[in-house]
Amino acid sequence: MTGGGMGRAAPSGHLPVMYAQVLDGLRVVGNGTYLDGTFGRGGHARGVLEQLGPGGRLLLMDKDPDAIAVAQREFAGDARVAIFRGSFAQLADWEATAAGLDGVLFDLGVSSPQLDVAQRGFSFGKDGPLDMRMDPDSGQSAAQWLAEASEKDIADVLWTYGEEKLSRKIARTIVARRDEQPLERTAQLAELIASVMPRGKDKIHPATRSFQAIRIFINRELADLETGLDAALARLKPGGRLAVISFHSLEDRIVKQFIALHAKAPPANRRRPVEAEFTPTLRMIGGAQKAHDDETAGNPRARSAVLRVAEKLGVESREAA
Repeated sequence: MTGGGMGRAAPSGHLPVMYAQVLDGLRVVGNGTYLDGTFGRGGHARGVLEQLGPGGRLLLMDKDPDAIAVAQREFAGDARVAIFRGSFAQLADWEATAAGLDGVLFDLGVSSPQLDVAQRGFSFGKDGPLDMRMDPDSGQSAAQWLAEASEKDIADVLWTYGEEKLSRKIARTIVARRDEQPLERTAQLAELIASVMPRGKDKIHPATRSFQAIRIFINRELADLETGLDAALARLKPGGRLAVISFHSLEDRIVKQFIALHAKAPPANRRRPVEAEFTPTLRMIGGAQKAHDDETAGNPRARSAVLRVAEKLGVESREAA
């Protein structure tokens, strides 16, 4: 972290993860245009807006109607701010991004407010409807999918997105149980999973990986991330920054590989002719960043956070590289 970052204080109330490091990474300029693709409750967005002058622009996106309601309540009166309800995978379709962006932020995964509201169905620790949709007006809920999916499909999701070793056993139990009684509550699913796989030595709840996997699948999180990264690169201006916060290895792997694909030449293969000289379009800004000890002490969610930052190259920058 730079000296300037050490001096940034996170806003009171909602604690945005890696606040100072994100603002340092974005390198906000007063007349720039910045997009927060995952508004949440606006912690990072407020920090960006504080550094913008009258000519700056802040574009806010989120799939969650509750998040959009907060954005409209707090920012709709600011002429510098525009708000769009939708996935960041759609950012290139939003006309407000057409003139180019000086910075893009994705803060991935489920937000603390979503986890804290039992009615949203994200948490196995709070009984509520088995929903898990970030946009409750779109797509199938977790309960609807589990009621219809085949045993193989359920097992594949648990393994692919949760790396759950007992995926087949859990899937088999889900299918057997739903024939007797529909799975409609988070507590039902959590108890079912716990009944077939006792707690391990790490004391993590047995349902942790399965809930993560189902949530990622229901919300198309990894597919949206891949599309959103491509869209962000297309809309960034030369010198613009991309900052992405990931919370588990599947997300971080996609981000890491995306940046490397556009920043590093692929390994040479003597058996194949070179079709074209590699031209980088991104420059890595440092490596993977983790939250500092003082933040993780007060915000346990930050312990798994990984921030990666990259800068889009222009013609002059590519020649220098």
